[in-house]
Amino acid sequence: MSFTKTLSFLIILGLFGCQKFEKEPSEFKNKYSDLVSLFKDWRAFEKPPLLNGAPDYTAATFKKRWPQFKTLQNELLAIDTTGWSIPQQVDYHIVWAEMNGFDFNHKTLKPWQRDPAFYKVLWMSRSDVPAHEGPTNHGTLEVWTYDFPLNQTSKAKLIKELKVIPELNKQAKKNLTGNAKDLWVAGIRDIKTQAENLKSLKSISAIKADNNITQAINQAIKSTDDFATWLEKEAKTKDGPSGIGKENYTWYLQNVHLVPLTWQDEVMLLKRELARAWSSLKLEEHANRNLPELTAANSPESYDAMAKRSANSLLGFLKNQNIVTVKDYFEPALNAHLGAYIPEAKRNFFTIGEHYDARPLYSHFYHWFELARMDNEPHQSEIRKGPLLYNIFDSRNEGTATAVEEMFMDAGLYKDDPRVRDIVYIMIAQRAARGLGSLYAHANQMTMEEAGGIHSEYTPRGWMKTEKELLLFEQHLYLRQPGYGTSYITGKYLLEAAMADYARLNEGDFEVKEFFDQLNAIGNIPMSLGHWEMTGVNNQVKQITNAFETDKNPNNY
Repeated sequence: MSFTKTLSFLIILGLFGCQKFEKEPSEFKNKYSDLVSLFKDWRAFEKPPLLNGAPDYTAATFKKRWPQFKTLQNELLAIDTTGWSIPQQVDYHIVWAEMNGFDFNHKTLKPWQRDPAFYKVLWMSRSDVPAHEGPTNHGTLEVWTYDFPLNQTSKAKLIKELKVIPELNKQAKKNLTGNAKDLWVAGIRDIKTQAENLKSLKSISAIKADNNITQAINQAIKSTDDFATWLEKEAKTKDGPSGIGKENYTWYLQNVHLVPLTWQDEVMLLKRELARAWSSLKLEEHANRNLPELTAANSPESYDAMAKRSANSLLGFLKNQNIVTVKDYFEPALNAHLGAYIPEAKRNFFTIGEHYDARPLYSHFYHWFELARMDNEPHQSEIRKGPLLYNIFDSRNEGTATAVEEMFMDAGLYKDDPRVRDIVYIMIAQRAARGLGSLYAHANQMTMEEAGGIHSEYTPRGWMKTEKELLLFEQHLYLRQPGYGTSYITGKYLLEAAMADYARLNEGDFEVKEFFDQLNAIGNIPMSLGHWEMTGVNNQVKQITNAFETDKNPNNY
């Protein structure tokens, strides 16, 4: 019996607390086109209705809409995918995972109730992954999408979006009834930053001269300042845990982000990667002890020259060594993010390494190639062409960006300067340390601050001790979004597992370029699904769905 047919049987038995179907099994919709139609209905439903122009996250509205969600979920679970192609089955699992994400958010994560940062509306720049990192409300104002000066249509749109802020802040004061101390306290920083960013908008000449926009901004600033003051007052009453617990974490990891691991598996994997990165770094330092040490750029001119040299080196390597098909949009996508000179005292972890040699960080900027692909060559599947919900893409996008740092190195990127290899291992150690801290925070074995201590103390050369804003940002994000802090290392592991199976099945004809081209072609989907589609090996997906069928989740999802 197929996975979906089994789930349908369980539903009919009532094991999921759902209503019985009135239709006979022969009447169920089982075509791929039915899935696409259901997906559109699901995505339309996932956007909440409006309350005074702002997305409505009130408890009464969630309760009212819950039966409609269960109807959509039941329709999905009733579909039998027998005879479908692997890509079509993959699309089914994407929709299944998204609905599980809504279910979990409704029952456990509840960002609208526990997480003040959820109410951040203003976003000044585009994320380097398909959607914003962490739980995000549906009323965002994306400043980076506006071209200044504004035409009349854009002005009207901007004013309308600015007016969402006061209404959402007003609603937040009623919705935020949670007791997650670390999430609450850390979220105040995000709201205060929004107020500062709103003020910065008024310095744009095209806005300064428009009284209507300026008035809307001023109202948004006042409301945001008032919200931050309210949060600070309420913070004194908060004393509860912010992590979701080991069992909830495992269920979410497997059934929403489709990562075939448990909380304990991730602890072991990250400890292993942390130890490997440190030992490999020390062996590299020993092997290259007689070579000149790296010298950091010490002026804007030297930085710009190094950045250009690094970008050209990376793109040339990818093309000339047949690593991946280099599309025309790769170069402009990378060149838009080369960075700029930063005085040494103000550099954070990533910019310290970037000032020595930018190629390790630019390898991670594979992100921007993937976003450019979404813009220029969107996937033909309606289900995959846009960003997946709830950061489900993290194992694919963050995992790939992290994996290629080491893969490109192993393929020979730094033959011209072996000392650069040090930076790669330092970056891996930092990803492992911060992810490990986030695991303990979600298990409520550590506070966010204590998790940051692991992040800081176990990063080589003290590079996480130079600038605290990055540390706060990262640990806060990972506490807000379960699974994200570990996805860099776990996604890397899953990508390596996919390459291993791909190479095993094509051992006589294996080509790195063909592997990466196929990886790119499947889109920004969970790595376990990519593994299945590229190789036909679905052990990881079976592991996840078998766990779901046996109902191992403590909260009976």
